[in-house]
Amino acid sequence: MNRRWTFAALVLAASLLAVATSSADNHASARSSVTFNKEIAPLFFKHCADCHRPGEAAPFSALSYKDVRPWAKSIREKVTNRSMPPWHADPHTGQWANDRRLAQAEIDAVVAWVDSGAKEGEAKDLPPAPKFADGWTIGKPDMVIPLPETFTLEANGPDEYQYFEVDPGFKQDVYVQRAEARPDNRKIVHHIIAFVVPPSKDAKRPTLTKEELEKLRAKMEKESIFYRDGFLQRVKLDAPVYDDGCAMPPSAKKDPSSDELGTLLCGYAPGMNQGIWEPGTVKKIPAGAKIFFQMHYSKVAGSVQQDRSSIGLIFAKTPPQKQLFTQPIANNYFKIPPGAENHTVTACWTAPANLHLVTLMPHMHLRGKSQKIEAILPDGSKRVLLDVPNYSFSWQTVYYAKQPIGLPKGTKLVVTSTFDNSAKNKYNPDPTKVVRWGDPTYDEMMIGWIDYTLDGQSAKPVAAGSGSGGQQ
Repeated sequence: MNRRWTFAALVLAASLLAVATSSADNHASARSSVTFNKEIAPLFFKHCADCHRPGEAAPFSALSYKDVRPWAKSIREKVTNRSMPPWHADPHTGQWANDRRLAQAEIDAVVAWVDSGAKEGEAKDLPPAPKFADGWTIGKPDMVIPLPETFTLEANGPDEYQYFEVDPGFKQDVYVQRAEARPDNRKIVHHIIAFVVPPSKDAKRPTLTKEELEKLRAKMEKESIFYRDGFLQRVKLDAPVYDDGCAMPPSAKKDPSSDELGTLLCGYAPGMNQGIWEPGTVKKIPAGAKIFFQMHYSKVAGSVQQDRSSIGLIFAKTPPQKQLFTQPIANNYFKIPPGAENHTVTACWTAPANLHLVTLMPHMHLRGKSQKIEAILPDGSKRVLLDVPNYSFSWQTVYYAKQPIGLPKGTKLVVTSTFDNSAKNKYNPDPTKVVRWGDPTYDEMMIGWIDYTLDGQSAKPVAAGSGSGGQQ
């Protein structure tokens, strides 16, 4: 009897081993059959091509096997440790329409492709590469608005903030469905912010000359916490300190230089995704409005450079339903001590009406460590809307809510940022310095940007782009 059981056990073990070996062989075969054209190209086209294509900042194009193959081992490393595609929000908080993260199955496919020799595969398996309209992420613009002139940046010295005003020639209100700021010279353009400046209610305001802009800035600086440092604006070291912006006195909130340049239309910064809103949700440019460019230039040592950046607009093709508003929730009064590893700064904003949040975006500089945006509802309950525990200045991500986030009137939005001014921060320009707000990256900023629509508010339907002028 024992011998019979022993024999049966041996037969069963051999059968299981054969099944396991066959399964392993099949798995190995499946892994070795992964090719760029069939499995990897669709993945790269979907998740990577926005940045990894000719003319963009990424170091190689993901649109062809020839361009991708030399980077295979690096791709494997970056995908496995999830540093690529970049995504810094806590996955357990919020749901985002533009979530770049790869699924585990996609990561496994990349690993299998590289480990099996990064093969190209059959030409018939390669899907069509995505098409981009002359480099524009949003598609071919209905209108392109460039800087009014080519700007020449000298070879040496600190960063510069330069300002330009353009009259686009709109005779009627215009509604924008998509907007993109595009740098001309990526060597020197750190960021672009384009504002909409409505026409004066009192009289028609002419386009300001450079001299008039300088006088305006000098007037704003007088009796302000800000001062001019060359082409940069910075907070005075002896300005009042309010790390808790939610407890800031009303007098501080009325600082004359804190007035908005206008309504934010679109922007560009490293890693920023461009403005594409749901059909019917638009940004409005009133008739007679000007476009005001804020340009942050970084110099290339020993090389004079030129730039004529632009913005592209796609007008609404269907009647606009909701107007999108942009609000910076900011604190300009903070002070970060030397060597501080976890210095906390807050800012608050109260919803003026029932609204729906569409996007959220943290902004800090090189000492920025983390940011959290919370909602305190009128009933006292709290809700974390966005948590970015590992902020990266190199990736200015705008987080698009998968479903707009409804908030009642009176909701307080609290932005909490943490800064690392210690020697542990490898990006820290100087851990021995006191840090205050400032334009240059060696100073700091603290902003939680939000886009929202007002409940019950409708944009006035007009013919898309009617009466528009400017360069096409």
